[in-house]
Amino acid sequence: MASGGGEASKKLKLYSYWRSSCSCRVRIALNLKGLDYEYIAINLLKGENKTPEFLKLNPLGYVPVLVDGDIIVADSFAILLYLEEKYPQHPLLPQDLQKKALHYQAANLVSASIQPYQNLPVIGYIKEKLGPDEMLAWCQRHIGTGFAALEKLLENHAGKYATGDEPFLADLFLAPQIDGAVRRFNLDMNKFPLLSKINESYNEHPAFQDAMPGKQPDAPPEARVD
Repeated sequence: MASGGGEASKKLKLYSYWRSSCSCRVRIALNLKGLDYEYIAINLLKGENKTPEFLKLNPLGYVPVLVDGDIIVADSFAILLYLEEKYPQHPLLPQDLQKKALHYQAANLVSASIQPYQNLPVIGYIKEKLGPDEMLAWCQRHIGTGFAALEKLLENHAGKYATGDEPFLADLFLAPQIDGAVRRFNLDMNKFPLLSKINESYNEHPAFQDAMPGKQPDAPPEARVD
């Protein structure tokens, strides 16, 4: 629940970019846990992530960054694990050890084997050197490869969500990745029926929908979703 005021928002601050899938993961977690926070927009296209002030928060210059009192945590995976320990309401991990391992594996597959290939510096370089068509093909190929692996990984475990009827860690990674694949990179989701099915649940869940790019205060008018 993004906010601009109140005691809780003075404690929790999220430095975010509207279209960042990494930031979206954290926004979903904050919503699921019912945590109010102050949304601080960082415009990556304008290089606001490379200012001296922001680099003090994250020397790598990436979003998201969470500030919780005197504690600063960068990187979405680290932030999610921090939130899970500090704010245990609505757990992000199931108790079952096998399912917990699946969530770690699926989340890492997205964060390490899909998302880096579509990061702004990467696709910007490809677009500059090879053109927009090659950039789009590059993204579709790598997202498609990852989605095919996820279909196999989750095929015997998925319900409404990745491993059953409650959303957990992997879902926080899958939802923004699927949304971006469709909205930004025109990926044909007919090839991925399992992911398409659980995405329907994301589309119906307020905590997920309120975290999506088009709902963020820094989203441009043409991208806003009411």
